[in-house]
Amino acid sequence: MIVQSIHFTFAPDDADEVEAIALELRDASRKEAGVVSYDVGRSRDKPGVFAFWEVYRDAASLEAHLQSEHFNRLVVGRIRPMLKERNFEKVDLL
Repeated sequence: MIVQSIHFTFAPDDADEVEAIALELRDASRKEAGVVSYDVGRSRDKPGVFAFWEVYRDAASLEAHLQSEHFNRLVVGRIRPMLKERNFEKVDLL
């Protein structure tokens, strides 16, 4: 399994819009065959900071996610243009 832990930072003024997009992305991603789990959180102390925890069955499942319509529409088209900073870790479960 492949786990991705990603922290995104946005301007506080964009945070509510980002939350709505993130929830739509979460719901669509959870329906993908190779997605084991897909969770999103928002910082209590920093309203513009979000965390995504994504678990994929294998590399092909991750690639399918990156090619999905909802990823391209929501992440590439909407989230990335508002993004200020991204911290990313991809790990293999032991």
